[in-house]
Amino acid sequence: MSRIGKQPIAIPAGVDVKVEAENLVTVKGPKGTATHKFHKNMIIKAEGAVLTVERPDDEAENKSLHGLTRTLLANMVKGVTEGFSKQLEIVGVGYRAAKSGKTLTLTLGHSHPVIFEDGNGITFESPQPNIVIVKGVDKQTVGEVAAQVRGMRPPEPYLGKGVKYADERIRRKSGKAGK
Repeated sequence: MSRIGKQPIAIPAGVDVKVEAENLVTVKGPKGTATHKFHKNMIIKAEGAVLTVERPDDEAENKSLHGLTRTLLANMVKGVTEGFSKQLEIVGVGYRAAKSGKTLTLTLGHSHPVIFEDGNGITFESPQPNIVIVKGVDKQTVGEVAAQVRGMRPPEPYLGKGVKYADERIRRKSGKAGK
């Protein structure tokens, strides 16, 4: 039996969970709303302040879906209560980020500024010119948008210039002088 799938999910106060037909789950909380349609084989029950996931049998597919479904539900509950965020650092002379209104403008050494808009449940913050914080309710969407921002100028190994995750360590190369 899946050790992760067996664990119940505690529903905090102020969070409303609805399990509808065909495993369509809607979670509403102070930060927003998350909706996801889960696999038809999983049995999702919301009883009181506890959310549980069960599987019909011990087939390989159902075993693998059991823990996944429970983790996705737990992330939905965490997302609407606390939210998810990724912090990015911008390294390089003249590289910077500026937030004005709902627009994040990145100057990354291109001939034009790179512009990202708030929306689709994602918000940007730039507390300093070299730091960008991507926030949202959905963990997957936050990760995807952070990867898109990083993809505009990935860090390079010689000087370390570019956009990197705050906890990322760039493996540096010595270049010509390393011989």
